[in-house]
Amino acid sequence: MQPGARSFIFELLAGLVALGVGTEILLYALGGPVALRACAGGLYLALAVVLYGCRGGCPQPFGWANRITLIRAAAVMLLAGAGMFPAFLAANVYAFAALAVVCLLLDGVDGWVARRTGCSGAFGARFDMELDAFFLLVLSVVLVALDKAGLWVLAIGLARYLFVIAQACLPMLRRPLPPSRLRKIACVWQGATLMVCLLPAVSATVASSALVIALALLMLSFGRDIAWLVRQAGETMRVIG
Repeated sequence: MQPGARSFIFELLAGLVALGVGTEILLYALGGPVALRACAGGLYLALAVVLYGCRGGCPQPFGWANRITLIRAAAVMLLAGAGMFPAFLAANVYAFAALAVVCLLLDGVDGWVARRTGCSGAFGARFDMELDAFFLLVLSVVLVALDKAGLWVLAIGLARYLFVIAQACLPMLRRPLPPSRLRKIACVWQGATLMVCLLPAVSATVASSALVIALALLMLSFGRDIAWLVRQAGETMRVIG
């Protein structure tokens, strides 16, 4: 095994240890189901397998920005694991809302650290983006588990993955997208809305209304990007023709 691979495995194991510590603290404080260990741990191991397969683009050394993203990933997997136990989740919703806030705050910290240390790269950017997408999916599932919204709210969490499937089927959608303020606003809006809707003080009616607005903004952002990609593909065809 190459030294770089051993170092990468060590980083993944450190993330697993962080997840284990967080899980044990949560179980001790809240008295949750012991199966949470297996659920959160299994999700993290699945992520670790994916990351190991993509390690070729990872910088050496791993860097603190990627370490913070990995810690955030462990927190997201813990929240996802808790989502499999709706009764436990509902009984401790404030604790999990706080955990979601921590995940959102760390999302800003890792980018700041990457810029300050000059270790920004394709691997870290992709890791951060895909974790953001999974975080939105987890929050969507949690809201369904809490009966705050119907299954339609999963459209928020699945939007990114549906776009990836569309890219696989339609080559015209694979062109890199330019930076977009609307895209950034829509992403932050989704996370903030989903987390606010977790709170018991927010009724299902209010949550549904807020989530409809969030979904509309998300669809506007994706629609704008898709329209740009189609327009660029059309212009390319005209130049070739």
